Parts: sequence; structure tokens; C-alpha cells
Amino acid sequence: MKGVILHGGAGTRLRPLTFSGPKQLLPIANKPVSQYVLEDLVSSGVKEIAIVLGEIFPELVKEYYKDGSAFNARITYIYQGKPLGTAHAVKLCEEFVGRDEFVVYLGDQILQKGIKCYLEKFLKGDYNAFILFKEVEDPTRFGVGQFDEKGKLVRLVEKPKVPPSKYAIVGVYFFKPVVFRIIEELKPSWRVELEITDAIQLMLDRGYSVGYEVLEGWWFDVGKSDDVLAVNARVLDEKARENRRGSCKLEDRGQS
Repeated sequence: MKGVILHGGAGTRLRPLTFSGPKQLLPIANKPVSQYVLEDLVSSGVKEIAIVLGEIFPELVKEYYKDGSAFNARITYIYQGKPLGTAHAVKLCEEFVGRDEFVVYLGDQILQKGIKCYLEKFLKGDYNAFILFKEVEDPTRFGVGQFDEKGKLVRLVEKPKVPPSKYAIVGVYFFKPVVFRIIEELKPSWRVELEITDAIQLMLDRGYSVGYEVLEGWWFDVGKSDDVLAVNARVLDEKARENRRGSCKLEDRGQS
């Protein structure tokens, strides 16, 4: 199992905080956001990790994480440059991934209980892809899932004006290498990007095994300044209370 951390994006909504570095290096409780991601991967048993770099101060990312040995990881750096979409960034990792299963983790996400339980379910379930959802108040900001009356995932919609549900896609994706063949068939979206939601949708349409789970615990997508303030407060509060991470009991959603 390999890991991919996406460390690109302009972070325009976080200006002026991102004038001096990428949003993923913004400190949350005195630790960069993407360090939470890296540590989550390592604690889940994923130690061979590629960090996909964007245009915003990539040298600062390499300077901070170096070869990964200080974090008990082995880090490979891959340059994306211009932000051409999440699926484009994933495709750049094909040689690094090889024939292994892998997890794609956006570098600006923080999950309260981490990914270990979901990673295990992905592997045990023999899924081609596995994604996480979280119920949110404003799903128009995210990719959103649509489900049939039996709870089967049937469609993904990116930032819909009229959301089909309140379940937003969390920025963590588990894949088998077949996803690279799917990405080759994608066309740019209206944002002129290759969307990972389009790749997963194509997998659904073609009958690939796509599993999902609703995330337990809180989740922050550090995409704007009020999120930064909120997650700082939450993490510091939990540290003060010596929050204990409980066992993860997942309901089997089956395959779609």
C-alpha cells in the first residue's frame, strides 16, 4: 500500500496567510496541516509516500519534509506545476504507485479519527475504489454523493447548485491502479481540470466495485480562514482534554 499526498493548489481563499507558503503548511496547533496527513498515513501503515507539489513554494515543502526519515516515512516528490486537477495529479503518480493499491490524501484535510479503519475495509473488501462521505450543512462547496433508496451510491456531483444529498466527499480516496486507465479517458471539466469525481463516476458507470463509508468524527477541509480558526480551536481543545481515539466500528455499506 502506497500513499499520495496532494500538496498543490493556490490557496487563494486563505490569502494573505498563503502569501509566504502553501496552504498545506499553515500551522494547526503548531504543526503544518499536511503533517497531520503524513502522520495519519504512517500510523495506518503507509510509509512509502509521494508528495505532489504545486507552484506555490514547493521548495518549502521539500525543505520541511526532506526524505521523510524524520517522520518514519520514505518520501518521493512529484511536480505537478500548474493546477490541472486532482485526477491529473493522481495520474502523475502512476510510475510511483506501480501495481500497488494506494490512498490519495489531500494535504489540507484533517480527520479526527484518521483513515486506518477505512484503509483496512478497502483492502478487505477488494474494492476498485473506496471513498468517504461526511454530512455537512453546505454541500454546495464540495463534491456530493447521490444514493438510491437502498443506499447504493449512484452518482457524484462536483459543487452542485442543487445538491442531491448533504453528504460531501471527504478528500481521501482509496484506489487500485485501474484508476489510471480511467483517468486517461477523462476530459477537462468546466474548471479546465481533470476531476477525480469524474473518474470515480466513470468507474460507477462501468460497473467497477466502488465502496463508501460515512466518516466518523469531525473533518476539516482547511479551505478558508474560518476553517483554520475552527480547527485550531478544536485540536487545541482536544489536546487539552487528552482526547482518546476510540475503536472504529464501521457499518458494512456493501459495494455499488
